[in-house]
Amino acid sequence: MQPRNMSMSGVVDLAAVKAAQEAKSKAEQARAEAARQGGGGGAVTPASLVIDVDEAGFEHDVLQRSTEVPVVIDFWAEWCEPCKQLSPVLERLAVEYDGRFVLAKIDVDANQMLMQQFGVQGIPAVFAVVAGQALPLFQGAAAEAQIRGTLDQLVQVAEQRFGLTGLTVDSDAGPGAAPTEQELPAGPYDALLEAAVQALDAGDFGGAVQAYKNVLGDDPGNTEAKLGLAQAELLQRVQSLDPQQVRKDAAEKPGDVRAQIAGADLDLVGGHVEDAFGRLIETVRRTAGDDRDAVRLRLLELFEVVGPDDPRVVAARRALARALF
Repeated sequence: MQPRNMSMSGVVDLAAVKAAQEAKSKAEQARAEAARQGGGGGAVTPASLVIDVDEAGFEHDVLQRSTEVPVVIDFWAEWCEPCKQLSPVLERLAVEYDGRFVLAKIDVDANQMLMQQFGVQGIPAVFAVVAGQALPLFQGAAAEAQIRGTLDQLVQVAEQRFGLTGLTVDSDAGPGAAPTEQELPAGPYDALLEAAVQALDAGDFGGAVQAYKNVLGDDPGNTEAKLGLAQAELLQRVQSLDPQQVRKDAAEKPGDVRAQIAGADLDLVGGHVEDAFGRLIETVRRTAGDDRDAVRLRLLELFEVVGPDDPRVVAARRALARALF
């Protein structure tokens, strides 16, 4: 085994890690500046939070999108009177929840296959898809208080278990509107973030983890700290591994979830990004229950290490959605 104080600088370019953190932070600042100037900075519009979905667009509009934001599905029909009561409430709440979920409306008369696939017995019926996994929410025209409670639970689970924090919505606020969270000063975290990077450079991954957690304790949305924490935790995990034994176990025990997770960590630190993602996606296909959850959560953590905008992450999210659904 590698000694615990051994530096990983020869395996992972820590200067590149720092540069990636800085680039991501600058990108966030640029998006915020574009939003202040009316450019939207890549944010979605409130109107795009409610979409009509058919069988042809289901994979893209629901499955793929569910790897970024929870998708609530409203199964309805023109002749259904309770649907006419429920649908406007869901549409209004989709806008009110400000990007924490997207509402997909599916006309059952035109999309019988989707209705059968979800096992819909009557309408209105409301389901959700989160990270490619479908779950029933409720059936019938429920009271708004009940709907809100269900949606609150959904967005909480999506964030805590899947890391899905929703979409940024460009509300086209007027000059007199209150400043958005992105427009507020970021806070005095430069010293803590610099301390974290210095700890990484020194091979003190535990210290780096704690420094990033200190930032996130006060500012849970701090993008640089989230990225840094994911990277520091990965390096901390790999530091104690015996690479030869990990590779041997991963090759000989394809059904061993822990062996495959450790192998993926080692793959990623070694720069084999596609191998790491592919290993875990294949393990997701072979597993179920708690084992599948453990593999999926580790994969989401590795997505954070590489960065959500990386094309390899985008492709892997699509593959994960197909493996889960």
